Amino acid sequence: MKQLLSIVISLCLSCSLYSQQYKIVYNVFEDKEKDNYDVYSMNLDGTQKKNLTNTPGVEWVYYAYKDKVYYISDIDTCHRCYFLYEMDAEGNNKRKISNLQLEDSWMSRWGENLAGEHMLVMGRIGKEVRNQLFLVNIKDGSYKQLTDDTISQKRDPLFIPVWKQIVMAYRPDKSLRKTVPDELWKFCFDYKACGPEPLKNYQVQLTHFPKEDTTTQWFEYHAGPPQWNSKYKFISYLSKQKGQTQIYAITLNGKKQWQITSGTLSSGWHSWSSNGQWLAMDKSTYEGKNFDIYLLNYKTKKTIQLTSDAKYEQAPVIVEIKKP
Repeated sequence: MKQLLSIVISLCLSCSLYSQQYKIVYNVFEDKEKDNYDVYSMNLDGTQKKNLTNTPGVEWVYYAYKDKVYYISDIDTCHRCYFLYEMDAEGNNKRKISNLQLEDSWMSRWGENLAGEHMLVMGRIGKEVRNQLFLVNIKDGSYKQLTDDTISQKRDPLFIPVWKQIVMAYRPDKSLRKTVPDELWKFCFDYKACGPEPLKNYQVQLTHFPKEDTTTQWFEYHAGPPQWNSKYKFISYLSKQKGQTQIYAITLNGKKQWQITSGTLSSGWHSWSSNGQWLAMDKSTYEGKNFDIYLLNYKTKKTIQLTSDAKYEQAPVIVEIKKP
């Protein structure tokens, strides 16, 4: 009887987590001819799927903080001219945050414990200033340019609050993009922790793509968008190795590296829940077709499939549900 009661309690706790604590927001390729993407949401068990944006253009979610969802959109502007927007997990309270035009890149909150008022983004000003790091004030939309470097190649910045550092995909010389893979590097923007010129003097390469692996083409992911697991204190990223894309992990000092996903399907864009237990990811065939959303319980290693229709469902982000 005690054993049965324990199982029931465990199942109830699991159901409670699925239904009350989180939702998954993700991107759906609605219409290939019209280049139309929308942002959807669903529960962690795959139920109650809902189109949150439902516009004819391109919307793509890249980040969530607590119950806030941050996405790029080209609504009311030129096609694929992106600006930063915010909404909740139900698609309510939509608002444009800033007039800074963004690059098509992952982003992150900035500040101690990620509780600050700024977003770390890749932005552009006109045709001259491209692919530079900016801080955007979430409240008033003002922004500050952090980098002014036209030689290197940067994308997908992630702020690590524990060490006050930025991890991003980086190539010191973008002219070498066909011969030198982009890797994950860490940078420091904190004067007291890193010195008087942190960006110039404090930069460390974390990942090192296997030189013997020649299956990955220059334009494919060698080290993809970094994601932070706040519970277990490691960075995850996607990498195409031995002809297949999977999710890998690395500690911030770069001393320990391991592979998280495997199998016949490729695993790609992904994000972690705030408690570090759930990994939402997209999976596809070896040829990069039939993208669907999957959920991994990092503790038990059990994976379940959440979507299965013909549309491409990609790049899931886990968002907290606001408690009443």
